[in-house]
Amino acid sequence: MPDMEQLYQQRLARYVTAMRNEKPDRVPLRPFVAEFTAKYAGYTDQEVSQDYQKAFAAARKCAADFDWDAVVGNMVYVWSGLTQAIGLKYYAVPGVEIPPDTGFQYREPAEDNAWMKPDEYDLLISDPTGYLFNVWLPRVAEDVVPIGQPSSFRSNLSFLKGGMSMLGYFGSFGEQAARLRNESGTVSAISGILKAPLDILADKLRGYKGMCSDLFRQPKKVEAACEALAPHLLHVALGGADPDKNVPITVWLHRGCPPFLSHAQFEKFFWPTMKWIIEELWERGHQTLWYAEGEWNPVLKWIAELPEQSIVYHVDKGDILEVHRAVGEKFCLSGGIPNDVLAFGTPEEVRECCKRVIDGVARDGGYIMDAGAIMQDDAKVENLRAMTDFTHQYGVY
Repeated sequence: MPDMEQLYQQRLARYVTAMRNEKPDRVPLRPFVAEFTAKYAGYTDQEVSQDYQKAFAAARKCAADFDWDAVVGNMVYVWSGLTQAIGLKYYAVPGVEIPPDTGFQYREPAEDNAWMKPDEYDLLISDPTGYLFNVWLPRVAEDVVPIGQPSSFRSNLSFLKGGMSMLGYFGSFGEQAARLRNESGTVSAISGILKAPLDILADKLRGYKGMCSDLFRQPKKVEAACEALAPHLLHVALGGADPDKNVPITVWLHRGCPPFLSHAQFEKFFWPTMKWIIEELWERGHQTLWYAEGEWNPVLKWIAELPEQSIVYHVDKGDILEVHRAVGEKFCLSGGIPNDVLAFGTPEEVRECCKRVIDGVARDGGYIMDAGAIMQDDAKVENLRAMTDFTHQYGVY
């Protein structure tokens, strides 16, 4: 039996060395696997969405069987016990609103029925927490009664159920991290969570269409709202950050890249507050995993402004060779293996793709093997095995 603590320390050193844009002993493997874990462990998407202990067990099984360096304790994005405890309206739950073998779905609101109305910016700007609690929450939660209306048993109970669910779920991640460490010597890949201020507006408040209208109709309000949200998002990120400052805080990037925003809109609305948050985190010694969902290569010149080593740049749709040429001297890169190859390709095609990426960006270290985007249940087991085995063999320095 291997010494799990020794294996853990080797993997942690490998992972951290790569994230600091240096050369470890081998290219680390840090696959972000979500519903793939359910398929591999013999569960349905509904089971790992409804029962987070099954999701945890599936993540541990993948970590142990595939011999990965780092994983997320649970990459299945929505534990529906928490969302259903307060009756959230903007998630469709596997086995409830959608088929049991379908990953959760986000319900984008119609522009005229957005969770935040276009004339409510001043309320949000003056008191973000008060606005979310008093105005936004009753709109997105079935049972929460709006301020000024008589309370109800179900409204009061929703806060109790929601609080119990929140504490139970997120409190279990410490035990999950310990089990990954002790049972398979696996590192917990991330700690803390972050979203861009403009993405909060687009995803959870105004909806994408509403935000786009606001960029033209009331641009100063959008700027002020991003500035008002930024300190709160920084606080949330720091609240869950790794106290040892080894693993990064992840920012899940959604709608800042083309074609969602023009270059001028990116520079004016998205970038100032996002840059400020990352610089503030780095000032405190915390790296940010810049999880660039979509095609972010057109805005690389702005990302290059960030302090050296302040981010780990994760590549999804962008050309990873172009990213490496633009920012590879400053930042570690991860990802770049197309999800469609892992889902529909052959093991040989996966190996060829991994070789291209390792040869192109990892010669001097500073690279972490992963798919371009989070892997759901369409990724083939044999292709994940090919990516893993090839990296173990070919990615040695």
